[in-house]
Amino acid sequence: MIDVLVLDVNETLTDLESLRDGFVAAGLPAHSLDAWFAATLRDGFALTAAGAYADFRVVGGDVLASQLAAAGIDPTEETINGVLSGFTRLTLHPDVEPGLRRLHESGVRIITLTNGSAAMSERVFTEGGIMPLLDHRLDVAAPQRWKPHPDAYRYAADVCGLPVGRMALAAVHPWDIDGAQRAGLQGIYIDRRSTPYPKAFLTPDIVAEDFVALAESLQAKAK
Repeated sequence: MIDVLVLDVNETLTDLESLRDGFVAAGLPAHSLDAWFAATLRDGFALTAAGAYADFRVVGGDVLASQLAAAGIDPTEETINGVLSGFTRLTLHPDVEPGLRRLHESGVRIITLTNGSAAMSERVFTEGGIMPLLDHRLDVAAPQRWKPHPDAYRYAADVCGLPVGRMALAAVHPWDIDGAQRAGLQGIYIDRRSTPYPKAFLTPDIVAEDFVALAESLQAKAK
């Protein structure tokens, strides 16, 4: 039974493609977004593994500064803010609002848990119509541990007042799903691109092509 569905945010709910325009405007190639996002996660994970912590904005800003400098571009704070401010203008994937609405109407509590800033998604969620569907919007600033550290997921369970076994995490990132499962949650793989799941990670409990398909699957199982 899933009482609470925990949602990853970046890429799982939001489409990051529009961020490429900011990288291009700063003088970087569009594909720099992919390297930046991967390196930001890498450095955040490394800090967590070492028992330290820094906010996503700080880590991401440092990575972007390195990219700009390597390209011969002055990494001013104005330039960095111009690129990263694009997070407030993202849009939701088309399946998110109808899928989450069906899940909410079926009685599932929904929260978000991001390695980024919960405040940064407020505009995106409001304009995308899902803000009223969310019980909580959480980030890892309180536990001071980036996902996939178990403390991040346990923090979400504490906020919801539930044991982790009655919660599930849905994400497009296998590392996030694996981390949630090792912390005791169920794992749901949102596989929009039909990407093979890594064999090194625990097998997800549910695989769905998007959130509409997930809602249909859970509703069918409940009958």
